[in-house]
Amino acid sequence: MTNTNTTTKEIIEDENKIETVIADDILFKGTIKFRNSLKIKGRMEGRIETDGHLIIGQEAVVSADINGRVVTVNGEVNGKIKASQKVELMKKSITRGDIITPDISIENGSIFNGTCLMEEKTKSE
Repeated sequence: MTNTNTTTKEIIEDENKIETVIADDILFKGTIKFRNSLKIKGRMEGRIETDGHLIIGQEAVVSADINGRVVTVNGEVNGKIKASQKVELMKKSITRGDIITPDISIENGSIFNGTCLMEEKTKSE
């Protein structure tokens, strides 16, 4: 889990603060499950499940249904995103698909085509 004093922007810019990085030359097909933090810089097709922080890098193209705690999109996502804590759509991101989350942040310049359903945070959070 990341330090609460660390901002999402700092985490995105400093890959040393991320547990795992999938490089930009990788095409991954299938299901990814993880607990801490993961940054995808390449291409991913399938399903992503996590209790941690998923970061979609600027170069990334992800075609997947995502179920996680915090999801930060800098690149392109095609698929449904369900986050138990927060979804962040950064300024050059492209998101095509529905979002379910209790908290969402959309920066100017982000493209979002889909619906958003705001749910309350679960009591365990």
